[in-house]
Amino acid sequence: IGEINPIRDIEIINTELIIKDLEFIEKSIEKVSKIAKTGSKEAEKELEILTKLNNELSQGKMAINVLSDEEIEIVSKYQLLTAKPMLIVPNIDDKFLGKEHQDENFVKLYDYALNVLKVRVLPISAKIESEIVELPESEAKAFLNELGLKLSGLQRLAIEGYKLLNLITFFTIGEKETRAWTIKKGTTAQKAAGKIHSDMEKGFIRAEVIHYDEFVKLGSWTKAKEEGKIRLEGKDYIVQDGDIIIVRFNV
Repeated sequence: IGEINPIRDIEIINTELIIKDLEFIEKSIEKVSKIAKTGSKEAEKELEILTKLNNELSQGKMAINVLSDEEIEIVSKYQLLTAKPMLIVPNIDDKFLGKEHQDENFVKLYDYALNVLKVRVLPISAKIESEIVELPESEAKAFLNELGLKLSGLQRLAIEGYKLLNLITFFTIGEKETRAWTIKKGTTAQKAAGKIHSDMEKGFIRAEVIHYDEFVKLGSWTKAKEEGKIRLEGKDYIVQDGDIIIVRFNV
């Protein structure tokens, strides 16, 4: 009791997730088996994957590590806990922040996460984070600089979470408001327009696009147009993280 053992703690949590998934899978196999017997090819494929999962999870493996992307998509409706992407966020002593290789427990955890679980590790210091939230923004930045950090742990967690879930952000601007929209990486301009409003996707004509970094340098949409920096993109344009987009559409 009280012993610091992050690997043990992770194994306990993963075991609980596996048991929960196994209970659900066993029930699902019974239902899908009946449908598969009617000759349904979809049910047969689903049953094959569920049976595979039942065997692998029974051996202590996680669904995300034994299924292909296609197989995960087929059984996505089951919302399996062990099929979810994982990010390990250990709370480390603030004296080791930025020098994690000097922390014996972190080194063991990192090796286990990388080689056994095949997942990323994002160390943060809860003590430092609690101090940052109490500071005004300017002082918080100065505090982070003193620690040799560009971003707080919560900011880095948000970024890593986006990467893990394959998400990006694009922006829309107007006289009254500027908004950020979250979409999957690889989304087309037309599909992204549907995120704003379904009419925009249906009546999509084109998108006027500039990246946020360039927009900030120029200072305004008007200036960007004068400089010829606004691009016209069609429905198949793949939206990039940080794009600012004005959608032209007709309904």
